[in-house]
Amino acid sequence: MPPLRSTGVGREAEDPEYAGEYRLGACLGSGGMGVVHLAHSASGLRLAVKVVHEGYASDPEFRARFRQEVAAARRVSGAFTAPVVDADPDAERPWMATLYVPGPTLAEQVKRSGPLSPAELRRLTAGLAEALRDIHRAGVVHRDLKPGNVLLTDSGPKVIDFGISRPSDSDVRTETGKLIGSPPFMAPEQFQRPREVGPAADVFALGSVLVHAATGTGPFDSDSPYLVAYQVVHDEPDLSGVPAELAPLVARCLAKEPGDRPTPDEIMAALQPPSYEAAAFVPAQRRPLSPSGAATLGLRPAGPDPAATVGAPDQARTRAVRRRRRPLGLVAAAVVVALAVGGVLAAWPEAGDERQDRRQRASATKPIGAWRTPLRTAGDSAPACSAGADGAVYCAARGTGAAQLDPSTGAVVWSRQERTGIAVAAPVLAAGTVGASVGEDGGRFVTYDAAGGRPGWSTAVPANGAVHPAGDTLLLGSGSGTVTAVDARTGERLWRRALPGHRAPLFGPYDGSGGVVHVFEETPDGTRTLVSSVRARTGETVHRRVLNGRLVPAGVSGGALFLTARGLDGLTEAVVRHDPATGAAEHVPLPFRLEEPQAVVAGDVVHLLTRAGILVAVDTVGGRTLWQLETAAGRVSAPVLGDGGRLYFSTADGRLLAVDTARGVLLGQTEPRLRGGRLGHAASVPAPVVVGPRVVGTAPDGSVFAVDGADPAAW
Repeated sequence: MPPLRSTGVGREAEDPEYAGEYRLGACLGSGGMGVVHLAHSASGLRLAVKVVHEGYASDPEFRARFRQEVAAARRVSGAFTAPVVDADPDAERPWMATLYVPGPTLAEQVKRSGPLSPAELRRLTAGLAEALRDIHRAGVVHRDLKPGNVLLTDSGPKVIDFGISRPSDSDVRTETGKLIGSPPFMAPEQFQRPREVGPAADVFALGSVLVHAATGTGPFDSDSPYLVAYQVVHDEPDLSGVPAELAPLVARCLAKEPGDRPTPDEIMAALQPPSYEAAAFVPAQRRPLSPSGAATLGLRPAGPDPAATVGAPDQARTRAVRRRRRPLGLVAAAVVVALAVGGVLAAWPEAGDERQDRRQRASATKPIGAWRTPLRTAGDSAPACSAGADGAVYCAARGTGAAQLDPSTGAVVWSRQERTGIAVAAPVLAAGTVGASVGEDGGRFVTYDAAGGRPGWSTAVPANGAVHPAGDTLLLGSGSGTVTAVDARTGERLWRRALPGHRAPLFGPYDGSGGVVHVFEETPDGTRTLVSSVRARTGETVHRRVLNGRLVPAGVSGGALFLTARGLDGLTEAVVRHDPATGAAEHVPLPFRLEEPQAVVAGDVVHLLTRAGILVAVDTVGGRTLWQLETAAGRVSAPVLGDGGRLYFSTADGRLLAVDTARGVLLGQTEPRLRGGRLGHAASVPAPVVVGPRVVGTAPDGSVFAVDGADPAAW
């Protein structure tokens, strides 16, 4: 549907009613280049739609820049940015729709509440360094990182507005004769050698942003942009007020020469350890908007409460602000918009004493059967667990090859200490044995008797190999493409061969009803995927199909194999329902592309969870998206299904979240559990497991804990 114009005079006369198929709602804000509107997708997902002003729509140079902005935003969409849902840079009025991200910008937060506390500043440093690493890995240089382009969300900072970004290898020049950027946050080379601007310019901007966050002003401060430019090129930065522990790192970021600045990876390593203070990470609970407040902002009453707690270090002031309801007029005025996305004010971390009070109230009403067990572990990795057919819980941790826990009490029944690598994988359970990869490189697979933990058989695992359970059989992959099958109980070899048509097969889900495991690999040209169904016990290939697209198996149900389909850029764009017997494959497009989603299948419905915490439910029979949920969780585990239509997943800070899959709503979440009050950087987030009426989660403090799966609201 083409954009429709309003009638009348004034600004409304040029405002379209639609951008593509999206009906534009409340105006979230406007800038020199365009207007941002609230909109909803067909399934109700909230979007921020940027529509270019009519005067710029006819400017070829601006259109080229906007087209580049869309391309850059798509390349980096993920955990650290607002994902692009749809865009049309060639429309009569160019537009771009991104996910609506609730949260104030850093500029608004500092203006409203003053400089960040040292804990908050440390979190911001790590989060923005991660974001820049992600952006630069996508081959993009942002070139306009500033407080107004940083959104503060429950899952960490997000970088927005790629309006003047450019691929790092691009020769496109759309700013001839113009100064493009924000002088207080520009690097010296942006003034002196604009054609040589690279990723290091973003690191310089990061240093300026951190000074602003720590002091309320930048390291180069003047009312004149020309004087600021001179200071950036020639003067030393003013770091007064920056915490002593961070000042040397910030000074390195602000080095005049690009080669003297640290990379984002070096910034994270310099934090020693690269972690977040718990008080700056724990999000406060959100409350619904009043109906009148929702109407004012053009939102439904179910949206987040705009009353925000502040990030100032004075806890007494924090408590006072929390109790004071922000007047509605100020709420409307405080809506912060960057030209890529807009947001209302989000809840901010509780003061320590309030959080402790809430913990005590929660512990006084613990659900029956809840428990917490610390495991011997090292480093920042959380334990990883599996649920046994015997109803027991089996876990692994750094330094612990495997341990059995009583599901009712959490008591350790047996535990076996082993040298392990940094990455922790859940124990492999099959035929009454518990298996674990041990050694610094995970190069040996050992087994224990599930009943008492007695050592069993073991075998070497080839480099780049894998161990995959398939009923009472274990499949061992190798870098050469050969697959070996062994009996899970005895370790006896059953068969060893290369699979027909496969050169480097990857293991997919096991279908117990047919005793087959699905293996897959992309064809050499990257346009199709070879999928084979192999009997795990004998190695017989039952079906072998070549399907169109870059596909990854997601699960099995009712004899069907479900897969996700990726585009050439690696983003997932569809779900596929495949019948291995007939070869039929039905593609169901997603409402927007997802980055690295993990999936779980329930009947004919596939639930996809992105690493940014976006959850999408797709009905593969009806060919439609049932619902979408923005959980505001970042760095999440794979999702798992439980009784009563509930879905569970974990987060990097040790929280366990529950979602109602019938309605697509969040039911509850546990408290974070951090080691020493800090969140470290683990390689992965282990998934929770469902054991009878309980859900068992793990946390980076080294604990395994259980909660009542039927009552997430009481967590």
